[in-house]
Amino acid sequence: MAAAIELERLLAAVELRCSLCLQFFSEPVRIAGCSHSFCRRCISRYRAGRPGPGCPLCREGFELRDLRPNRELAALLSLIPPELSEEKLEPEDELSGAVVFGDRSSAGRRPGEKEEEIWESSKQPEISAETIPLLRRDLSKTKEYTSQIKSQITRDFCCMKEYVERQERNTLMFIEQEQKAAQQKIEETIHQLADSKAQTSNLLYEGSLSIMNKITLDEKLSVVKSAVEDLKRKLEMLLLEKYPQQFPPVQPPNSYQETSVCSSPPESAAEIPDPVIPSQFSQWAEDVTFDHTRANERLALTAQNSRVVVSSHPTWYEPAPRRFCISQVMCSQSFSTGCHYWEVITKDSDGWAVGVAHEMIGKRDKLGRTEHSWCVEWLGSKKQLSAWHKDQETLLHKDKPLRVGVFLELQKQTVSFYSITDREMLLHTFELSTSHPLYPAFWLYSLERNGSLTLSHPNRR
Repeated sequence: MAAAIELERLLAAVELRCSLCLQFFSEPVRIAGCSHSFCRRCISRYRAGRPGPGCPLCREGFELRDLRPNRELAALLSLIPPELSEEKLEPEDELSGAVVFGDRSSAGRRPGEKEEEIWESSKQPEISAETIPLLRRDLSKTKEYTSQIKSQITRDFCCMKEYVERQERNTLMFIEQEQKAAQQKIEETIHQLADSKAQTSNLLYEGSLSIMNKITLDEKLSVVKSAVEDLKRKLEMLLLEKYPQQFPPVQPPNSYQETSVCSSPPESAAEIPDPVIPSQFSQWAEDVTFDHTRANERLALTAQNSRVVVSSHPTWYEPAPRRFCISQVMCSQSFSTGCHYWEVITKDSDGWAVGVAHEMIGKRDKLGRTEHSWCVEWLGSKKQLSAWHKDQETLLHKDKPLRVGVFLELQKQTVSFYSITDREMLLHTFELSTSHPLYPAFWLYSLERNGSLTLSHPNRR
């Protein structure tokens, strides 16, 4: 009884079955390189059936000459009683002449077929066992890499913020110093005037000097303001250029709502006084915004949808059935009656079109080339300003406008375009031939890199 118990412990502790035939080893041999053991007949047939295979368990390459007798296993197998050793390989089937591996149902199989099945069935758990640690290691590396990138981005943005804050302090200090210097000059002049002992010529000179100081200060402050605005614009463009997906376009809170048709009569707008701008159109000024559902995927909307910038990469817009396939965008607002006016800053693009269009303009229809769209267009490559309607061009022989005003008079069925400087200069007037609501519409030339258009409310000038 004690011997049987010890034998059971031995069989449980030591693997005495070949992993190919799943029977007790018969003439066990060991692969010299990896020390894995198999029946000599099993491993020989496995090796003969496959050109250049590796060990069935670890894939390490070997040749038949690398097989060594495993005398230790042979000695252990000799301790197994005859009744247990009957489970080892069956003799060759006299009827078929085929070697049987495992059970009697193997008769009739081609040589090596059973070994292949056993190998394929045993391969999957082994692959899984090898793959899981690799996947876990890759996951750990991914987390570590992501953490490093986040830390680097945080440091970079901290440096950017510190730099901008430092430049802000220096700029404000410069402005304060210039203001104090100008104030000191003016106070000296006032003191001399109060003295009433200076000669008239000196007073005139000092007065002229104070005016010159004021002009110089205004020029310096104007340069600083312009530089700050240029830095802001370039930083925004850089972020949109390099990280379009990380900085998706801003959408208005009520973007899910249907766009409304504006139908207020001109008289109601004229009743509201607007002393901000001495403009003939200020009473009809409209605060229009770009529609993200009608913007081409390469056009990014920023500044509460009042600015459109060309991006080098597609933006993350949701699918929309009427999104333009070409570099165009329309506004959310439409107009069916009354008078309406809006302005567009065009100085940051060397190719653009500004106009109005029917809501049903096709996704591939270019502005001004259809019956229900009208526009003025500037092509920097040709240095040419034109008016377009129904695919007919009218040359305007004007310089490039840096700001374009659009005046829509639906009572008179006209739309007029103006170049805005210190006054409004008429560029062209179209007679309209539609009763449908019209939308502000825009085109950016051939997706020019970093080109942009900005909607500017006239009351903010």
